[in-house]
Amino acid sequence: MSRFSVTRSTLGAQELVILADTHEGREVRIARRGATVLSIRSGGRNIADGFRDEAELVPHKGSRFAIMTPFANRVNDSRYTFDGKSYDLQPGVVGKDRASRHGFLRGELFDIDGEQEGEGAASVTFTTQAIRPDAHPGYPFALDFRVTFTLDKNGLTLETVTHNVGDHAAPTFFGWHPYFRLSDNPIEGWELHVPAAQVVATDADFIPLPGKAAWTSLDQADTSLDFRKPRLIGTTELNHTYASLHVDADGKARTRLRDPSTGTTIALWQKAGVMLAFTSDTAERDARKSVALEPMECIPDAFNREDCATAIHLEPGAERRFACGVEFVA
Repeated sequence: MSRFSVTRSTLGAQELVILADTHEGREVRIARRGATVLSIRSGGRNIADGFRDEAELVPHKGSRFAIMTPFANRVNDSRYTFDGKSYDLQPGVVGKDRASRHGFLRGELFDIDGEQEGEGAASVTFTTQAIRPDAHPGYPFALDFRVTFTLDKNGLTLETVTHNVGDHAAPTFFGWHPYFRLSDNPIEGWELHVPAAQVVATDADFIPLPGKAAWTSLDQADTSLDFRKPRLIGTTELNHTYASLHVDADGKARTRLRDPSTGTTIALWQKAGVMLAFTSDTAERDARKSVALEPMECIPDAFNREDCATAIHLEPGAERRFACGVEFVA
């Protein structure tokens, strides 16, 4: 029997894929619905604060472990302009109900495109063609999307590919929305380390400020937001995007979360982009019991920003790739 395995299971009527490392007793459960990670078990504990049952998974409230594309987090007033044309993601909706967040794929039933298992790793690839013209108001573009989850001795890796299969350039970027619950101890006693030089300034609705005003050096920012050196989260409430991440020698930027009382530590790595840290203060379930560490290609509201125009632009026939993952730190 190989060290790493891929098996199937269910959660109610929802199909799951399970990646397992039998040597280390690690297991990752992923639902076809949204290609959503439900649990990451290591050291006898589930460190993922994912959806607990089918009733939570199907409506996807809270976006736990959401695959976020073609945009991540917020689009201001659900409107944007791309290549000279203006679009409305929520036509006919007014007031506070105008809230486009986290893309279109959270509730989609992905196809399973392949599985691999062996002595070195176990992996599964999910694909979808759900993003098509007329499928989503205000987004008349055609994208194929796939994500491969790989469990190996170091942890869990996500590799995504977005392919523009339409006839026109499309605005698109990727983000992931994992929540981590290292223990039942209060998050105030957990340590956070975000190796960033900048934090993004926002308005009260968490929309980045216009232009250069959004990009704030951590040398000038509120000191409560500065986690360049590992320190306790304390009473800090975070829903902030960090930019200009320091990259290690292996090409990965690592945001670390640690519970000093148990020693449980993870590193959320990414090869590019920004990191949004959220202390889940407004979560509908178990507020401030876990921390979301969200690797994203671009900052929120990138569809409306000139400084993100090149990053979100995907030509017809072109592909864009993104990689991130969770490392188990000894």
